[in-house]
Amino acid sequence: MAHHKIFFFSSLFVLAIFTQKIHAVDYSVTNTAANTAGGARFNRDIGAQYSQQTLAAATSFIWNTFQQNSPADRKNVQKVSMFVDDMDGVAYASNNEIHVSASYIQGYSGDVRREITGVLYHESTHVWQWNGNGGAPGGLIEGIADYVRLKAGFAPSHWVKPGQGDRWDQGYDVTARFLDYCNSLRNGFVAQLNKKMRTGYSNQFFIDLLGKTVDQLWSDYKAKFRA
Repeated sequence: MAHHKIFFFSSLFVLAIFTQKIHAVDYSVTNTAANTAGGARFNRDIGAQYSQQTLAAATSFIWNTFQQNSPADRKNVQKVSMFVDDMDGVAYASNNEIHVSASYIQGYSGDVRREITGVLYHESTHVWQWNGNGGAPGGLIEGIADYVRLKAGFAPSHWVKPGQGDRWDQGYDVTARFLDYCNSLRNGFVAQLNKKMRTGYSNQFFIDLLGKTVDQLWSDYKAKFRA
C-alpha cells in the first residue's frame, strides 16, 4: 500500500513523497522539480506509482540476475529512494538514492517512460552490485549496470552493436555487450563475477571463470563479430 505525504513549502511549490514497501525494501519517489517542465512531464508521462513499481521490479530482476537468492547473498539495503531533480546530466546513484534529471525527462524525444525505466534498471544495479570494495574498474561497474538493462529488455536503439568498442572496460553499452558475450560462454558468468567482487577485484577473475585472460576474451569477442 502506498503512503502519500504532501508538504507545502509555499503557495506555488508542492513536494510529494510516495513510499511503498515491497519484499522488505522501502521504495520512495520524490519529485523535487514538480514546478519545472520536466517535473511536470514526469508526473504526466511516468508517475511516482509506476516508478515505485519499476524500482521493485528492477530489484527482483537484479537479485535474479546476480543469483542472490537469500539476504546473505546481497547488500543489506532497507530503503531505495528516487528523486526527480532539477539537475544536469541523466541520472546517478549514491547512498541508495537514485537521482534522475527533470531536464533530461523534458528533453527526451522518444518514449520517455521506457527510457526512464531503463535508466532505473541501470541505477538500481548500482544500489545492489558489489564493486570490489572500490577496486573494480569504473567501466566494468557501469558495464554491469548496462548489462542488467540489456537483459531486462530496455537497451536503447542508439547503443553500440555487438563487437563494437575499443576496450573491454570502456564502460556502459560497450562493456555490457562484452559481458553478454562472456555470459554466453558460461551461463551465470556475470553473477559469479559480481559475487567475486564482494571483497575485492582482480582481472584474474576472468581466468578463474572462463579460463582466459580478459584481453584474450576481448580479442575473441572482437574476432567473432568481425567474421
